[in-house]
Amino acid sequence: MKFSEYFKDNLYKSIIFIVCYSFNLLIFFAFKIDSSVIISSSFLYIIFYLLILLIPYFRKRKFYTDLLANIQSLDKSYLVLETLSKPEFYEGELLVSALYEINKSMNENVRLIEEHFKDFKEYIEMWIHEVKIPLSTLILMSNNRKDKFDKKTKIQLKRLENYVDQVLYYARSENAEKDYLIKETDLSKVIKNVGLKNIDDLLENKIDFIAENVNYKVLTDSKWLEFILEQIVNNSIKYRKDTDKSYIKISVQEKEEKTILIVEDNGIGIKSSDLKQVFDKSFTGENGRNTNKSTGMGLYIAKNMCKKLGHKIEIDSTYNEYTKVYITFAKNKYYDVLK
Repeated sequence: MKFSEYFKDNLYKSIIFIVCYSFNLLIFFAFKIDSSVIISSSFLYIIFYLLILLIPYFRKRKFYTDLLANIQSLDKSYLVLETLSKPEFYEGELLVSALYEINKSMNENVRLIEEHFKDFKEYIEMWIHEVKIPLSTLILMSNNRKDKFDKKTKIQLKRLENYVDQVLYYARSENAEKDYLIKETDLSKVIKNVGLKNIDDLLENKIDFIAENVNYKVLTDSKWLEFILEQIVNNSIKYRKDTDKSYIKISVQEKEEKTILIVEDNGIGIKSSDLKQVFDKSFTGENGRNTNKSTGMGLYIAKNMCKKLGHKIEIDSTYNEYTKVYITFAKNKYYDVLK
């Protein structure tokens, strides 16, 4: 609380004091009061004025200074009431009372919104599980009855399955701690599952799926990691080159404090201007605009899920040459001791 601002706000007090003091001096001079009395009276007037001005200032300064400082230091500013002591002046009591009522109303509205969001999220998850049943049936039928399902139909079914999975994992990632289980996971099994799930697309597009030096174990959630890898592999398939030598190579590097999973392809790559934004929500970049195949959500969800799991995901690419995605898993020595 700045004194200059407080003084401006109380400028009317100074004006009233000067007017009253001026009238008082005129009365003194009119009655020819002794100069020593005038000086003494003036001194007392000034003392009283300063007391009237400064006492309320010092009473209020601590309260408002603490209020502003606590608001700036808190991540959740609405909790500032919990950090304040009871004010010793009436204006402060009114402010605290008003803030309390506002906070109470806000909490009630937030509770209603959260309940509505929770109900909607539960419905979406239930709907996704229901729609996955006929979708899985259609995919199975397309694999078993290839004569009745042409290539375009199978491609669209696969895209639809991927989009449904994206919605499901995006909804779950909002409350990730309730849906994942961190445990020791065999990377080779996760990679194998991803390869098998995408085998039709890989064969159709003549892409070699190579797994080298992947027999490592990391602490993660296998389902979530499988989904993350699938988003990366799907992108590699989408943005492949029209060549017979296309490949997706997955390898692992183990270091003292971390394990790094690397997914590399020799597709069309990513332009340097787009590279910093590939993990942004709904960002499609030039590749997505040119091919009209991207929603911009796959890598965004993958990044979000890696953050929830405590992993680090990075991407490196040279346009028209390669793209490499790195997923870094930290090693937990405490977990090794417990085993």
